[in-house]
Amino acid sequence: MSTKHEIPLFDKKIILNAIKDSFIKLNPAYLIKNPVMFIVGIGAVLTIIISIRDLIEKTPASFDIQIAVWLWFTVLFANFAEAIAEGRGKAQSENLRKSRTNTIARKLVGDKEERVSALDLHSGDNVVCEVGDLIPADGEVIDGVASVDESAITGESAPVIRESGGDRSAVTGGTKVLSDRIVVRITSNPGETYIDKMISLVEGAKRKKTPNEIALSILLSGLTIVFLVVVITLKSFFNYYHITLSQDISAVSIPVLIALLVCLIPTTIGGLLSAIGISGMDRLLKHNVIAMSGRAVEAAGDIDVLLLDKTGTITLGNRMATEFVPTPEVNETYLADVAQLASLADETPEGRSIVVLAKEKFGIRERHISELNAQFIQFSAKTQMSGVNIISSDGSPNRIIRKGSIEAIKKYIAEESNVNVSAQSDYMFTQMIGVDIAMAGGTPLVVVENKKILGLIQLKDVVKGGIKERFEQLRKMGIKSVMITGDNQLTATAIAAEAGVDDFIAQAKPEDKLFKIREEQAKGKMVGMIGDGTNDAPALAQADVGIAMNSGTQAAREAGNMIDLDSSPTKLIEVVEIGKQLLMTRGALTTFSIANDVAKYFAIIPAIALSLFATNGLNGPLSVLNIMKLASPQSAILSAVIFNALIIIALIPLALKGIKYRPEGAATVLKRNILYYGVGGLIIPFIGIKLIDVLINSLGLI
Repeated sequence: MSTKHEIPLFDKKIILNAIKDSFIKLNPAYLIKNPVMFIVGIGAVLTIIISIRDLIEKTPASFDIQIAVWLWFTVLFANFAEAIAEGRGKAQSENLRKSRTNTIARKLVGDKEERVSALDLHSGDNVVCEVGDLIPADGEVIDGVASVDESAITGESAPVIRESGGDRSAVTGGTKVLSDRIVVRITSNPGETYIDKMISLVEGAKRKKTPNEIALSILLSGLTIVFLVVVITLKSFFNYYHITLSQDISAVSIPVLIALLVCLIPTTIGGLLSAIGISGMDRLLKHNVIAMSGRAVEAAGDIDVLLLDKTGTITLGNRMATEFVPTPEVNETYLADVAQLASLADETPEGRSIVVLAKEKFGIRERHISELNAQFIQFSAKTQMSGVNIISSDGSPNRIIRKGSIEAIKKYIAEESNVNVSAQSDYMFTQMIGVDIAMAGGTPLVVVENKKILGLIQLKDVVKGGIKERFEQLRKMGIKSVMITGDNQLTATAIAAEAGVDDFIAQAKPEDKLFKIREEQAKGKMVGMIGDGTNDAPALAQADVGIAMNSGTQAAREAGNMIDLDSSPTKLIEVVEIGKQLLMTRGALTTFSIANDVAKYFAIIPAIALSLFATNGLNGPLSVLNIMKLASPQSAILSAVIFNALIIIALIPLALKGIKYRPEGAATVLKRNILYYGVGGLIIPFIGIKLIDVLINSLGLI
């Protein structure tokens, strides 16, 4: 099963569990981790105590009780937001949890095998896995090669090859061996696999606050302290006028001041902060990416430079036939027909692409191999050629067709014919065209029939569709793309121009990647890169965001701070988008929270100061600030408290899904935040508080 299974935003089971967890999270030891909500919780407790005192003294207490109830709802709604985000993470990781089955492993002890529980395996143990065996734990293939079904982890049904001694040696616990035999060295202890780490991070059990979260928490705590001082001072201010001017300050009770404090401190973002962070991890998991820390997700949102390998990332990774180039004496359709014949039994991506190109370009349909009476010549490293012999009715070869590199075909014709091939005009033509193809970043193959050169097939590592537009998006975001390739300068230039990258490094060695990363970081840039080999490990460790392929070596996986379970190199672009969406969501909701605190100020302050400096029973001059025309001081205060609680619930979907991502610069994003969430944060509370005021007065709650 895939971790990409889409979970409804509000799943019934998740909601029920979140409601239960909301009450569990009322534990002060847990609540104190969120200073803003901790202050609200203390205020709710004090209001309850005062309400009980009022009931004992038989004084009116319904207003104070209503304030206390809604203060508790504020805390519960904030806990609910965090709990529902954690619940979605738990649901996302449930399929991976199922993959951690207690399988029986065949542990190697010397030359003998011992059957042990997978839970008893430790780092450094060697296990044998054959056809049908589940790989018991994360490890690295140290002997053999096998086809492995990773669908339990990645959701992809196509098997993959895992082999020792290369960049595709890592295996994940819970995957299944489909062929051959491999020896795996276990690289993790029980409870420390990548799946275990991901489950802990996504479920929030071991999630640490990121630097940005810590900084924002400090800011929110500072604002809370400032408003606490303001509210305490306000009480002294009203007491002074009560004593000196005999002013009526009956509206300024302790519960009212607590309500004022709760409405002025940034409870909205304080209640949603954890949910935003957890949902960012959740969105990564939907893309089958394990982030080893929340810090890595945030860093992805601040990336300035992306380093990408050419093969498999910018290009498809397999050379594909793109053009038939016949010699002057040969018809292009005939060349395509012969090339297709030579490729019918060629199961390589290049061979299949030749068959498809001939069919698409000239309508030449595939022939049934059995009807051709053909003898196919498989490609070999020695001859650097492949082809087919069409056998006539008398059993002798009627047509001898070969395709291969220019030098291989030259050698083949010379050996067979004992002639000077270099002097032949058709060979000179193919050599000249072949140089042009190579300079354009392609690979030429020569096709010959009965020792006569018919022309060339141009093979090219095709640039992925839409990749140029993706790099254009990165540019709009202010991100520089750098292609890294081992190709020569000419080929690299051609691919870079076609793909639309900003820069490239040709004939790159491992140390060149590390040097480039350090060079950009020295300029104050945030750098991200991908890799799967041991030689990528230093660069992955140096990069601010290093994504290691799950199929890569153990060294690469240990060096990176993210692991792509799908081993899809282009995933880096999605990771950057998710990181930016996380930062944008947090920024937008922070803007909204602070803006709607300003609006709540205009609801409560005029209400509690309505009678200040009043004469002859009339409203005082400060009543002019009551621009919302709220019915009474009590209804104004209660309306603001109710709105303050409900807005947290209303914003949970936005915190979980994130705001819509657009590839734009920081200045554009800032303007949109101020316009939508700043201005919106000012207007919405005015409307909401007024509607609640009308409702509670019509229901006679005050």
